[in-house]
Amino acid sequence: MASAFSHAVASLAVGRVTPVARDWRFWLIGAIGAAIPDMDALGYWAGVPYDSMWGHRGITHSFFFAGLYSIAALLLFYRSDKYDLKIKIILFLSFFVSVSSHALLDACTTGGLGVDLFAPFHDERYFLPWRVIRVSPISISRFFTYRGLEVLASEFVWIWIPTIIVFVLSAIWDKVRKDSPASS
Repeated sequence: MASAFSHAVASLAVGRVTPVARDWRFWLIGAIGAAIPDMDALGYWAGVPYDSMWGHRGITHSFFFAGLYSIAALLLFYRSDKYDLKIKIILFLSFFVSVSSHALLDACTTGGLGVDLFAPFHDERYFLPWRVIRVSPISISRFFTYRGLEVLASEFVWIWIPTIIVFVLSAIWDKVRKDSPASS
C-alpha cells in the first residue's frame, strides 16, 4: 500500500480541481475517504485472510465501496444543504474519485496481491501496468525504518510531486480565468 499520508495528499489534487465551493467538510471527507480503505488492515489482527474479499485490499478498496462512502458522505454532511442536483453529483464524483484513488495508487505499488477493484461483484485482484510506488509496510513500527524512508521517497516522486503540479497548474488556471476579459 501507499502510506496513509500520501493517500490523503492525493485526495488534495482531486479536491483542488473539483469545480464547487470547498469548505472544511469537503476537504475532510476527501482526505478521510482516501485513507479509509486501509481500515481493512485491522482484519490481520482478527484473522481475516489477506486474499479474502474481506482482507487487505479487498472490498474496502473497490469502486463499490467508493460509491457507498460517497453516498454516505452526502447524506451525513450535505443533506440539509440547498445544493442543486448538479452540485451534489459533482460532490459525489469528487468523493468517489478520492476514495478510488486509494485503490488505484495501491494498484501501482511493488508488492501485495493486487487490488479487488470490482468486489463484491467480481472477486479478482488487479495491478496497473505501472508498478512504480514502493509498497509500504503495514506495521507502524516497520514504517519508521529505512524501508519507510524509501517508501516516502518513492511516494514523493509519484504522488506528492504530481499533486503539487496539479495545485500550481490549477492556481494558474484560476488566475488566468479570473483575469480574462470574459470573466469581467
